[in-house]
Amino acid sequence: MLDAETLEAGSTRPITLLLVDDHPVVRKGTRELLESEADLRVVGEAGSGEEAIVRARELTPDVILMDVSMPGMNGIDATRAIKAERPGVGVLVLTSYDDDAYVFALLEAGAAGYLLKNASEDDLLGAVRAVAAGESALHPSVAKKVLERFSTHTTPTPPEDDLSPRELEVLRVAATGRTNKEIARDLDISPRTVQVHLANIFSKLGVGSRTEAVLYGIKRGWIDPKNL
Repeated sequence: MLDAETLEAGSTRPITLLLVDDHPVVRKGTRELLESEADLRVVGEAGSGEEAIVRARELTPDVILMDVSMPGMNGIDATRAIKAERPGVGVLVLTSYDDDAYVFALLEAGAAGYLLKNASEDDLLGAVRAVAAGESALHPSVAKKVLERFSTHTTPTPPEDDLSPRELEVLRVAATGRTNKEIARDLDISPRTVQVHLANIFSKLGVGSRTEAVLYGIKRGWIDPKNL
């Protein structure tokens, strides 16, 4: 998956995207917006969950924009299946639904971001780039739901068997929404070292995105939602 440092270092390879939505008009408008940006390239579209799985396998995009409600397989099951095959792919949910059931089901399935369709164009573009860089991208109302859900439902457990003290420190700073460069600055380490720590965290926790890692940490009581 393409990371922020690669882009900043001058890579000419754009972020590749797969659009998944059962409405052709929505896909067309989203494609036009994304392809107006030099660093973004839509490589395919899908109109159902089943088609999304096939297209993701064929095209190996960096980021998948995933709708929730579609005929046949929904976005939740499609996300779960795609992440099982390619844990490193970034799934950004783009939907009209912000119901708790959808939000938490998709985050549990492995979505790295959750954006509502009333988001601004700048917010969407920023979320795509954030997810491509391995960062979280949650609509404010969704982030609030996450904090409210876990603020009173955590079970503290020792992290020693899972993460090193430095990895835990990186995870806690990452949970505040800082970029890799900002984490590096705060902890006085290089952005490359941050990337290595995050990769180790993902591997140890069996997750594929920063969002999943942060949720894991909140559930285990390593991260206090009140501090986010």
